[in-house]
Amino acid sequence: MSLAEIFGPLVHLLTSVHLMGLIILAIPIGMFFGAVPGLGGKIAIVLMIPFVFGMDPLAGSVFLLAMHSVVHTGGSIPSILFGVPGTGPDAATIVDGFPMAQRGEAGRALGASLGASGVGGVIGALFLAAMLPVLRPVVLAFSPAEFFLLALFGITFIAMLSGRSLIKGIAVGMLGLMVSLIGLDPHTGSQRYTFDQLFLWDGVSVVAAVLGIFAIPEMMALGVKGGAIAQIKGKIARYDLRQVLDGIVDVFRNPWLTVRTSIIGAVIGAIPGLGGDAASWLCYGHAVQSCKNPETFGKGDVRGVIAPETANNSKEGGSLLPTLFFGVPGSSGMAILIGAFVMLGIQPGPQMALHGMDFVWSLIWALALANVLSIFVFLAFAPAFSLMVYVRGALLIPFVLVLAFLGAYLSEGAWENMLLLLVVGVLGYFLKKYRWPRAPFVIGLVLGKIAEDSIHKALAIWGPTFFLRPMSLFLILLIVLTIVFYVVRQRRADKVEGVHYDV
Repeated sequence: MSLAEIFGPLVHLLTSVHLMGLIILAIPIGMFFGAVPGLGGKIAIVLMIPFVFGMDPLAGSVFLLAMHSVVHTGGSIPSILFGVPGTGPDAATIVDGFPMAQRGEAGRALGASLGASGVGGVIGALFLAAMLPVLRPVVLAFSPAEFFLLALFGITFIAMLSGRSLIKGIAVGMLGLMVSLIGLDPHTGSQRYTFDQLFLWDGVSVVAAVLGIFAIPEMMALGVKGGAIAQIKGKIARYDLRQVLDGIVDVFRNPWLTVRTSIIGAVIGAIPGLGGDAASWLCYGHAVQSCKNPETFGKGDVRGVIAPETANNSKEGGSLLPTLFFGVPGSSGMAILIGAFVMLGIQPGPQMALHGMDFVWSLIWALALANVLSIFVFLAFAPAFSLMVYVRGALLIPFVLVLAFLGAYLSEGAWENMLLLLVVGVLGYFLKKYRWPRAPFVIGLVLGKIAEDSIHKALAIWGPTFFLRPMSLFLILLIVLTIVFYVVRQRRADKVEGVHYDV
């Protein structure tokens, strides 16, 4: 492939006022849909399809992809400021982002999110470009057997997020796994714990559950405490624009973590069926596992913001691989994007590799440009966003609760999800009150459904022998090494601190 074929589409984008204008217009729209809980990239694409109908295929595709690629950049705003995830994959950012806002470092957390999102998006686009020559064998290497073991691998990260009480973490994680089983059995079609409620046939809404486990407890705690979200020694901390810049610099102070989680996110995005939730939580778990002082995670560690935010944006580049070349959506958002492509007269599939490489390279460069330009859009508004944490809680709580209930309703279009939000919210409040970890619940909920569906398919194809496949053996080794690493780290911590962990 010649340099002209690679960089020609970039020059065309940069010299086209129309295309650059569409990208610049798409960025704030995408960030808005990400920042409003319950909306997200899927609804953004659906609502924008009528506006791109009849457009030139390249122009319409560039607009939709640029908008979708920055949704999670905007989703970090409510996650950090209010503990309310803008979309499902943004939930991992809450674990450390919201504690940073509570201690007066909202600007730094937003800056770290901004820098990580920009870098992750660019690396995701570069990953897509680098993978074009070896596309087919990589995508086809993963089967249901590997999906199941990859989900188990993610579940082992529950240990890393359990702090000093492994039993509590496992208990909460298993509760999440149990909740993920609600719905129709994918193997037999029989109802499980649905109580004849139609809205539960497809399972528990992840968005409603995440909002309940994080947003409701935080607002209840804020109402009890009084005052604003960010207070230091009874006084509201002053916000400095330099915090945002310091947060951006934090991304480059942790270069290897940033690059690793970006690549991991892109790889997970390229595997159809795993989705953004898995990418963000797996990368968060990897950050906890690989850092020297994991005890600071969950208390406002900036690395806990960087890892999931790089993954959220880099996965978009990865998910374009199967979407464009096999017509297999890499995520639910890409499934809707395929429909939009077809409506615009573009047919994703293997023929793209023969006759559509100019179009593919245009999308790659649009993806990279949107993530770079989003930095400047975000930076312009970050100071105003950060000041919101100093608003009195009594004024803020109703606004956040309205967003939470609206998000729960919009996620599935079912009013019953608002009741589910309350039930999970009460559970989340007691978990927070008695200092039980809440993140394992989301990991179990997200990965449980993937694990169940994959093991049914793997057993149907290979039977129990699927455990002996080469890739399966490699993933089993990773799972074992993760558990051994946790045990060794805990024993070292016991010796250093002279305490015994509650495991």
